[in-house]
Amino acid sequence: MSRLIVVSNRVPVPSKDGGAAAGGLAVALQAALQERGGIWMGWSGESSGDREPGPLSQQQKGNITYALTDLTDTDVEEYYRGFANRVLWPICHYRLDLAEYGRKEMAGYFRVNRFFAHRLAPLIEPDDIIWVHDYHLIPLAAELRQMGLKNRIGFFLHIPWPPADILVTMPVHEEIMRGLSHYDLVGFQTDYDLQNFAGYLRREGIGDDLGNGLFDSHGRVFKAGAYPIGIETAGFAAFAEKAANNVMVQKTRRSIEGRDMIIGVDRLDYSKGIIERLEAFERFITSNPAYQNKVTFLQVTPKSRSEVPEYEQMQKMVAEQAGRVNGAIGTVDWVPIRYVNRSISRNVLAGLFRLATIGLVTPLRDGMNLVAKEYVAAQDPDRPGVLVLSRFAGAARELKGALLVNPYDVEGTANAVARGLAMSLEERRDRWRRMMDHLLSHDVSLWCKDFLRDLVAAPSSDRSGAQG
Repeated sequence: MSRLIVVSNRVPVPSKDGGAAAGGLAVALQAALQERGGIWMGWSGESSGDREPGPLSQQQKGNITYALTDLTDTDVEEYYRGFANRVLWPICHYRLDLAEYGRKEMAGYFRVNRFFAHRLAPLIEPDDIIWVHDYHLIPLAAELRQMGLKNRIGFFLHIPWPPADILVTMPVHEEIMRGLSHYDLVGFQTDYDLQNFAGYLRREGIGDDLGNGLFDSHGRVFKAGAYPIGIETAGFAAFAEKAANNVMVQKTRRSIEGRDMIIGVDRLDYSKGIIERLEAFERFITSNPAYQNKVTFLQVTPKSRSEVPEYEQMQKMVAEQAGRVNGAIGTVDWVPIRYVNRSISRNVLAGLFRLATIGLVTPLRDGMNLVAKEYVAAQDPDRPGVLVLSRFAGAARELKGALLVNPYDVEGTANAVARGLAMSLEERRDRWRRMMDHLLSHDVSLWCKDFLRDLVAAPSSDRSGAQG
């Protein structure tokens, strides 16, 4: 079995007390690395200021070597805050109005990918399999190929992939697509993302769909497919059952005093539809006055990328919106919206998911959205809650028991909340069972195995006959 090298922008290094990083993705990739032996390489999150970063910091844990590099202030500004998060992120989430393209930031993005390649290359052995993650590192394979590496290299995009009309607004769209062609396998979250990718190749005349998931572009034949990421379903379900006895969860249960609880959990980001969700909750209460003082909406939104102006502005907007709604419809003994602007531990969140009658997951655009899957996995099988889910989340392609909504339609979302609260126990169980069965059979470990299986089997030669 070939050794595995995982490359991502950030690396979930185990804590000093030996605890594994939280989160299904980290658990699955660490399991694959532990089984095969390997390296997880990425940015440390630290800056070396104006100085050239020192050598890689390496930490061994079992069969896994965690290899971290610092970046300079300029690198962080141009590669991470600049091109990755102010060009690629908004464009992939269909927000052309927020994309701020600058040639300096674009150059920084490609420069840092070259830097990553040069730091990674000395660690790579001829038979290693390399798995690159997410939009920060699209050009990495091209840089490694330029250095003569012929290893199997796969790429998985965790965020949406936009249609051609949106992608071509980015001045370097051709370079980005050329970068993807240097992988042996390109993985997307949904079949819609894959269709958008194939549609761009066809429309721009730079590639052919050869069938069976094979594509020919820029002189290379490679595979692309949809690999919807899962969670550690059974483990999270057991986690949530145990978390119901958590002190904070018990306090929350007592504090809602028999009211139904609706929960939303999102990183603070304009793609998550939080403003629209608050408006929908207000519309639900005003349209259904019988629910006044009978329901509490808990919105948990940890701060995110607060150094980027759009996120700082959004934090202010969400807080103001929550305050306005509470002021408009709240009473002396009832605060309709509880807005928490900080992180809550995963075990408490699992218990809160189980406590909530409605999981309100309404992003304007999302690659997958694992909160939707965690909400389903956390439910009490005897009295499960109802998932109200945006049709623009990748999870909507799988979770057929959810109430699907258009988050731009405030009234429609409000009506779905009312329908969920009034739903019979029998229908709730039926909807939940269908979703839970799917999540149990399509968990994160299967996702990991499926991708690595297809990467090993993918074609690895281009027209020149060079082995890729």
